[in-house]
Amino acid sequence: MITETSSHYDHLEQMSVHDLLTNINNEDKTVPYAVEKAIPQLEALVTEVVKRMKEGGRLFYIGAGTSGRLGVVDASECPPTYGVPHDMVIGLIAGGDTAIRKAVEFAEDDPEQAWKDMQAYQIEPLDTVVGIAASGRTPYVIGGLEQARAAGCLTGCIVCNPDSAVAKAAEFPVEIVVGPEFVTGSTRMKSGTAQKLALNMLSTSVMIQLGRVKGNKMVDMQLSNIKLQHRAARMVMSELGVTEAVAKELLEKYGNVRGAIENYQG
Repeated sequence: MITETSSHYDHLEQMSVHDLLTNINNEDKTVPYAVEKAIPQLEALVTEVVKRMKEGGRLFYIGAGTSGRLGVVDASECPPTYGVPHDMVIGLIAGGDTAIRKAVEFAEDDPEQAWKDMQAYQIEPLDTVVGIAASGRTPYVIGGLEQARAAGCLTGCIVCNPDSAVAKAAEFPVEIVVGPEFVTGSTRMKSGTAQKLALNMLSTSVMIQLGRVKGNKMVDMQLSNIKLQHRAARMVMSELGVTEAVAKELLEKYGNVRGAIENYQG
């Protein structure tokens, strides 16, 4: 596997801090170009996900280790950013929530567990399951995709090796081949960055297509802290040409930017 091949660099322990940082950065610069090559695959996946979510389907991410954590992060940010229900985008990690902070040994090696984890959410044929696995060979992900596909769900994946078992298990594979890692096999580095970029693109595009953005603004975001309350007020002020006091009054009354804008009487 390309993700396991030897680094382009050697004798890392002999490098200065400056050289370490510079060389890591040089490797990182290659990642967006690898993602760019996968845009057609991402486009196909996003298009199908949107179709199903418009009919009430949900989006599941399944993964292990770094890949699983990235899926959990992306899913957890959708409700506050776009005001969607917490069970609309769901991130599942091998080993359960404990594995978000601490590795759970051999959790990724059970090909039956992902489907069992999804059963807690009463998964249905309208749902989409996206497997995330840098190696493309994680049993937890392969098994979950195969069983989800057999149940009629849409399946996709994000992998960093070509022609992988995970890609074969998915209808809409996204293969982002970033090459060897700076530290050989450390896929939390370039592979993890590639997966994060792809997840950003996937969920953001889906939410925009679902009408959760107006212009370029997160009009449905939850006003869950002072920073977001100030951001929302600025949005309303800019859109309606009102004072800050009026904007805050509208937000307090209607609960979000969309409601404030759509219900303003002038």
